[in-house]
Amino acid sequence: MACGGVLKLLRSSKRVYLASLCHFGDKCQRGPAAVQRYCTSTDNCERASRYPVPYRKDLPYDIVELMAEVETKGGFLPNVFKALSHRPVEFRAFFAYYNALMNKETGGLSKADRELVVVATSAHNNCLYCVVSHSALHRIYSKKPTQADQVAINYLTADLSARERVMLDFALAVCRSDTITEHHFQKLEEHGFDREDAWDIAAIAAFFAMSNRLAHLTGMRPNAEFYNMGRMPREKGGAPGDKGGST
Repeated sequence: MACGGVLKLLRSSKRVYLASLCHFGDKCQRGPAAVQRYCTSTDNCERASRYPVPYRKDLPYDIVELMAEVETKGGFLPNVFKALSHRPVEFRAFFAYYNALMNKETGGLSKADRELVVVATSAHNNCLYCVVSHSALHRIYSKKPTQADQVAINYLTADLSARERVMLDFALAVCRSDTITEHHFQKLEEHGFDREDAWDIAAIAAFFAMSNRLAHLTGMRPNAEFYNMGRMPREKGGAPGDKGGST
C-alpha cells in the first residue's frame, strides 16, 4: 500500500491529467461497474498490454481507488494505467514522476509546450501510444488541432514558432543522446528559456524515452477515445458530453 502522501500525489497527478479528458467534453461510453478487469467499451485488456492486466481484487486498494476515480472523471481509463498496474510499485513511481514533470506550475514551459515535447520525442522513438495520447492532450491545451499531427510526422516541417522549434531541437538532442554543449543552452536562452527550463525539457524527453520503451515492451495500444479528442471546438452552449475540444 502507498502511504498517504504518495496516494495524495497520485490522485493529484491524475486529476490534472484526466481533467483534460473530462473537461474536453469527449463522449465516452462507460462499461458496467461490475466488470472485473479495467477495460473500456472500445478497448479490451488484450489490446492494453501483452502482459496480464490484473483483476481489481488483486490490486492494492490505493491503485484501485485511483483508477476508478480516473475512469469516472474521464469517461474511460487510459491503457497506460492497465498496462502498468501489472507492477504496482513501479506504477506508483511512474505516475509520481509524471506528475512532477508534467503538472508543475513553475518554470517557463506551458502545459502545451510539455505535451509537444512528448509528441516530438515519442515520434522519434516510434511510440504509437504516447504520440496519440499526448497529441490529444496537446490539442486541448494549445487549441491547435493540427500542430501535434505535423510534429508527429516531422517537426522540422511543422508550423512552429521560433521558440517552439528551438525547444524541440533541444528535446530531440537529448532524445538522441547527442552531446549537450553550451551552444544548446545559448540557443534556448535566446528564446527565453533559462537553465531550469532546459532541465524540464530534458527530463521530459528522458522520462518519455523510458515510457516509450515500456509501451513497446507491453505492446500498449492507444484507447480509441484519444484519436478524436480536441479536434473540433465544442459549440457554445453544447452539452458537456458533446464531442469536441475544450471550451
